[in-house]
Amino acid sequence: MKWRKLGKIFDPTEHVLPNRCVEFAQSPQTLVMADRVRVYFSTRERDSVGKYLSHVAYADFSRDMSHLLGVSSQTVLPLGGLGCFDEHGIFPFNVLQDGERVLAYTTGWNRKVSVSVDAAIGLAISQDGGETFQRHGTGPIMAASLREPFLVGDAFVQYYGDTYHMWYIYGSRWQKFSESEPPDRVYKIAHATSTDGIMWRRDGRQIIQDRLNDDECQALPTVICVDGVFHMYFCYRQAHGFRQESSRAYRIGYARSNDLAEWVRDDTAAGIDVSADGWDSKMQCYPHVFGCDGKIYLLYNGNEFGRHGFGLAMLEA
Repeated sequence: MKWRKLGKIFDPTEHVLPNRCVEFAQSPQTLVMADRVRVYFSTRERDSVGKYLSHVAYADFSRDMSHLLGVSSQTVLPLGGLGCFDEHGIFPFNVLQDGERVLAYTTGWNRKVSVSVDAAIGLAISQDGGETFQRHGTGPIMAASLREPFLVGDAFVQYYGDTYHMWYIYGSRWQKFSESEPPDRVYKIAHATSTDGIMWRRDGRQIIQDRLNDDECQALPTVICVDGVFHMYFCYRQAHGFRQESSRAYRIGYARSNDLAEWVRDDTAAGIDVSADGWDSKMQCYPHVFGCDGKIYLLYNGNEFGRHGFGLAMLEA
């Protein structure tokens, strides 16, 4: 796989976004429409005590991704209510056209006391072509379980044959690497299946082998089928020190499969890496692969976890 970088295509600071959001356009995820490509992303506002809240917004592009057509002017999906799994934010927001409706698999997060956050996967449904969404119930459809004890999220869902397939992450542990710093999380990629997109079968098995060490963090899988082979892109990093050292920060990883369940990892075949300088020189994270009009594109975030927007690459070979 070989990608040609087309540069950063969206900066949230250059637009007026709903919910008083002024920074971050994280985890871009697409809905390919008849006349445009809608890119959903998570952006942030500060609450009354100065802490972040994550909201969903979108930007519409022409189908060749060369022109920005506009940005959302209203709330796509409000945050959850008091005590809910998505009370403090939704990030990321993965969408799937499902007949006349659009399904959105949300990662809702809420603040904790002993650790910073917990997360679970929710479902919202749009009946107006992806303009607004309504929750399929107040609670999550997938949350922590016996074998997946923390931080269930980052769902990416596709429909193959008569089965919905979900690739997602789960937290395996929280760990203190330094007495003077808060605990860091460790999370891995897993796979689940469903016949209705609501009730999911899972076994809590890590499907992407570690490359760095047992503490490797793997996030945001995205899958596309090309010539009968399934290709997964994801991001990975060290569990500690990733905010201070670029060498420990997120990079984009790659794996391939013939059956959607067993994957062979080979990051050297990813075909993309950090730039020598610029907006994606210190980090690449939150990839999303999609096809449109015979071309395959890769959206991703760069430095500072998408604080300054997202960029685009196109598959050449």
